[in-house]
Amino acid sequence: MRLLQRSFKSPFEVLSPEQSIERGGTFGGNVGNLVFTEAAQKILGTPDTTVDLDRLRLRKGISAWINSEYDALVIPLANAFRPSFQRSLQDLTRIIRRLDVPVVVLGVGAQAGVDGDVTAMAAVEDDVRAFVAAVLDHGPTIGVRGEFTAEYLQGLGFADVEVIGCPSMFRYGPELPPTRTAPVTDDTRIAVNGAHALFAEQGFGRFVERLVDRFPETTFFGQNALEGLQLRWRDVSSDFGGLTDVPTHPEHPLYRAGRARLHVDPTTWIAALREVDYSVGGRIHGNIAAVLAGTPALVLTGDARTLELSRYFEIPHRLLRSLPEEVDPARLLEEADWAPMHAGHRARWERFAGYLRRHGLGNAFDDGDGGRAFEERLAALDFPPPITPSTLSDLEAARDQVAWLRAELATSERERRRAEWRRVRAAGATRADAPRTAAPRVEAPPRRTRGQGGLLRRMRRPRG
Repeated sequence: MRLLQRSFKSPFEVLSPEQSIERGGTFGGNVGNLVFTEAAQKILGTPDTTVDLDRLRLRKGISAWINSEYDALVIPLANAFRPSFQRSLQDLTRIIRRLDVPVVVLGVGAQAGVDGDVTAMAAVEDDVRAFVAAVLDHGPTIGVRGEFTAEYLQGLGFADVEVIGCPSMFRYGPELPPTRTAPVTDDTRIAVNGAHALFAEQGFGRFVERLVDRFPETTFFGQNALEGLQLRWRDVSSDFGGLTDVPTHPEHPLYRAGRARLHVDPTTWIAALREVDYSVGGRIHGNIAAVLAGTPALVLTGDARTLELSRYFEIPHRLLRSLPEEVDPARLLEEADWAPMHAGHRARWERFAGYLRRHGLGNAFDDGDGGRAFEERLAALDFPPPITPSTLSDLEAARDQVAWLRAELATSERERRRAEWRRVRAAGATRADAPRTAAPRVEAPPRRTRGQGGLLRRMRRPRG
């Protein structure tokens, strides 16, 4: 069986940190996406199954190509039912409608506040209906992240909905790594995580301050490209660049102390989280990565997407807005209980595996080697270290970024010319026959380039 899976990057593709944060789409803006797409690929790998990857961007002939080459399309998703994903949802729907092969969605979710108010979803409701209807035309059910999304779709009139969670929690199949717990002391090592929206809208910066005061051995783990740009290039030109209480901002104490980082590959990220005692914060996949490392994680939920997954997998969690201003972070950790998460995991795995079977798919744990070859192949690769705070001045960092971008563009042009020569040679021509047409517009790096305007402004007007 040949499967095509939506994914931003192969787990076995090694890129530099700069390539990961500057090239558009390397991890979909958030490294957390790689945690669930990588897990899905591992799970689907059986002796009689080949899993290929594609970003599934709408382009001419993509549906016909899938029909001719593959037996099914697998689409792992995160909180895709949201206004900012509307165009991508429309494109996926167009692709699916033209398919003749089955379509399997792994864990799509809806986005809303913790109160479950879906008023903001009205703008994308028609697109959600169209997407779900297209999926159900190509399979018996659609798999969603949790009860909140299931109820939302049922409210739109869809009955064939199954709650299956997220593939990321099933990276190791029916078993979870044992959770290591240690006494909470002043020397406890904490990994903290949180999206910029939590800092901007829910005062998460104040909690981080209390956490660092209580536990000096606290390190912030970022996840998105914006945080990578701040760490690597001191680039604060984005809409969230003024949030100085985010630890990836150059003015934050954790940045200045070198206690902020961003891993661009799940392998190194999970390994780093094995070296801390607890993980705390609002990022669901940041905390799931800790669970996969055997590190106890506490989710501070700020929206419905993190809340429904925390509830479904029984990951200890607290509503961020319900915490008192003077909350003691040590007490939160001491009160958390990870036993239910482990006790219910096998039943949740069986539900997930059953969903795959009903869609005609096997899994590596029941039908293969348990993903052993997959993990061995990852272990043999030399992934880059994390991005850590720059020690350069603003002007030096901006110059460094310009130099890197120039080198990247030059490399892209050389690769284009080599590819053109290989094409000409394969056609039996000589180098003299190679076309001398002007080079096409270079596509890489298409993103940020969103930082280049800000980069020039920083060079002219350094912060003082």
